[in-house]
Amino acid sequence: MQFRTLGRSGLRVSAVGLGCNNFGGRIDKAATAKVIDRAIEQGITLFDTADVYGERGGSETVMGELLGARRKDIVLATKFGMPMDDSGVKKGGSRRYIINAIEDSLRRLKTDWIDLYQIHATDEQTPIEETLRALDDLIRQGKVRYIGCSNHAAWRIADAAWVAKTNGLNRFISAQDEYSLLVRDVEKELAPALVRFEMGLLPYFPLASGLLTGKYARNKPLPAGTRLANTQRLADRYMTDANWPKVEKLADFCAARGKTMVELAFSWLLSRPYVSSVIAGATRPEQIDANVKAADWALTPDDLAEIDRLTA
Repeated sequence: MQFRTLGRSGLRVSAVGLGCNNFGGRIDKAATAKVIDRAIEQGITLFDTADVYGERGGSETVMGELLGARRKDIVLATKFGMPMDDSGVKKGGSRRYIINAIEDSLRRLKTDWIDLYQIHATDEQTPIEETLRALDDLIRQGKVRYIGCSNHAAWRIADAAWVAKTNGLNRFISAQDEYSLLVRDVEKELAPALVRFEMGLLPYFPLASGLLTGKYARNKPLPAGTRLANTQRLADRYMTDANWPKVEKLADFCAARGKTMVELAFSWLLSRPYVSSVIAGATRPEQIDANVKAADWALTPDDLAEIDRLTA
């Protein structure tokens, strides 16, 4: 397993991370235990969850029950800010909410500290200074080690960096956003901002919800039980007339080199200098094995140029 520094910090994370959004919801406790065990065996240290995962609290709860003494050996990341109730009260980045949210997450995870605490989405109602001051207090109290953000526009990244610097507050060291061979929007503004402010990117949906696994084919039935077969909104988003030609060209690129689509998806992301770790979910131990193996392909400059041409 490769390890990288998360932004300009002392936090080292595995190049392949485990997304824990399936825990407490899509898979049960027994299946979750097998995935966690295999991830730790394979050297994965970054475990990324959120309070909202697993039908609001389920993911954190089952992880707290299963990790036990191994919790100290991993980098435990979670997120806050998404609605945790139907009324829309329990959400956002206000001081009042953050103080309650961290205690709830610590209790569910059965731990005294969070290694990386991330605001899950922007809160347009709360000044970023209030959010950063509350998070800074958590760091000073020892409940949080580092902080990050997710789904924030580039200008918000710049604003948060300026507010943290001018007020002597701890700053975001990472951003978690969607990034894959099929979704490259971050390259326009976000990636340059992350480089400028020395933050690491943690891409999610690296396989475009499975379209980059190689198990789907145009005009053929979707494999039973797969995410795109079970979630129509994702199928509509990724299985488009624009994406199919790219997927087919990338499949030919891999076949000519004796590689898989998963290997290409992970290795391409890890070739980007601002990417610290690739977050990928798993429902079975063998998916962990494939994800870890996928990070080993060292793409050449010619390979990268060809990939850009195929996905243009």
